[in-house]
Amino acid sequence: MSGNVWEWCEDVWHDNYNGAPTDGTDWLVGGEQNRRIWRGGSWFNYAFICRSAVRFWEDTDFRDSLLGFRVVI
Repeated sequence: MSGNVWEWCEDVWHDNYNGAPTDGTDWLVGGEQNRRIWRGGSWFNYAFICRSAVRFWEDTDFRDSLLGFRVVI
């Protein structure tokens, strides 16, 4: 499920995946603590951006109508 809004993730921004957890847990140590990852693109973007492999960062206090989050139950 991607393409509706950018997904605001809990993971801290790192420049690459060196040292990333391999078990699927959030990556909360190291990196730039004041930045979080957003993934997946939104209805506003080109199709090639609307995929989960696309990631950008933004400061933790950033807000935008194209940015959301998913609740996992």
